[in-house]
Amino acid sequence: MLDDSMAAEDLTQAVFLKLWADPDAFHGGNFGAWIARVARNRALDVIRARSVRPEGEFPIDLGSDDDLDETVLAKIEGERVRAALRALPDEQRAPIELGFFGGITHEEIARRTGTPLGTVKTRIRSGLRKLREALEASAA
Repeated sequence: MLDDSMAAEDLTQAVFLKLWADPDAFHGGNFGAWIARVARNRALDVIRARSVRPEGEFPIDLGSDDDLDETVLAKIEGERVRAALRALPDEQRAPIELGFFGGITHEEIARRTGTPLGTVKTRIRSGLRKLREALEASAA
């Protein structure tokens, strides 16, 4: 949708961080469909913002130092998440990436990997727990 791999990576990170910061935003139903809708809506927001201010144009107000601080902190946070994901064992990292970034259901992950559904759910839950612990430890 964005025709820009870096923008797509940023969008994926923003969606993941939104879910991480507010897991109660998901109120039930098909998680894969919900996360795909969240990502699609965020992509549409990016596209709308581009149409208002096309890339290559400098905005009249370049923003404050606070905006720059937020951008830098978001990039640092994103790198912390990527590093924590890389530290997970492959058996936990792969289903998390497929589910959160690939937008597929637990059932589809089980089919693709040939792993029982219960095992997929356990690995995702364990991986997310380790991810949370790693991020909390690196924030301290």
